[in-house]
Amino acid sequence: MAKRAEDLFTDMHLDILKEIGSMGTAYAATALSKMVDKKVTMPVPRVSWLDFHNVADFVGGPESIVVGILVSLSGNIQGMMMQIMSLEAAHNLVELVIGTPPPTKEEDKFSFGEMERSVVEEVGNIMISSYLTSISGLTNSQIKPSIPYMCVDMANAILSVPASEFGRMADKMLFIESQLSVENVETTGCFVMVPNLHSFYRIVRALGVE
Repeated sequence: MAKRAEDLFTDMHLDILKEIGSMGTAYAATALSKMVDKKVTMPVPRVSWLDFHNVADFVGGPESIVVGILVSLSGNIQGMMMQIMSLEAAHNLVELVIGTPPPTKEEDKFSFGEMERSVVEEVGNIMISSYLTSISGLTNSQIKPSIPYMCVDMANAILSVPASEFGRMADKMLFIESQLSVENVETTGCFVMVPNLHSFYRIVRALGVE
């Protein structure tokens, strides 16, 4: 019987993936700092295998409304990568970039104007591209991300997209927790990368997994 994805990794391999995350956060902090012209700090991310429902719990539970930024991947590594963050984190990012304060009315927190959506998508694109740059370098692969797409929905609905792809080879997904602080304003989010089967094995071979 073929091994499932989460069975292929040891703690050593997760340490390697954590190093990829460290490189990605360094790239992201530099890019965001230039974008907002402010100091950006990002600690080393937590990298682990989590059940799908545990990822939803991280952002407030399966029925919590969250923001997802999704890009499709083509080239040598194919699949998708997604950033997920709370509504509060997304509005904080908008305020940091263009100065628009978060809405005060509860019902207004679920909507984003065209400019606000553009900001969230661009920041998500920067963050995702930073991690992809690290993975591309490690695997000596060309990875082409699509234009980012932002959606606002319940966490379980957003996670059903990567779950339908990744569930064919594992019950868990690779989870990267990321925190960033811009002049003492903190935002927290997570990333999930979902390669297709061919791309998955390209990545694990690069990690030296037999």
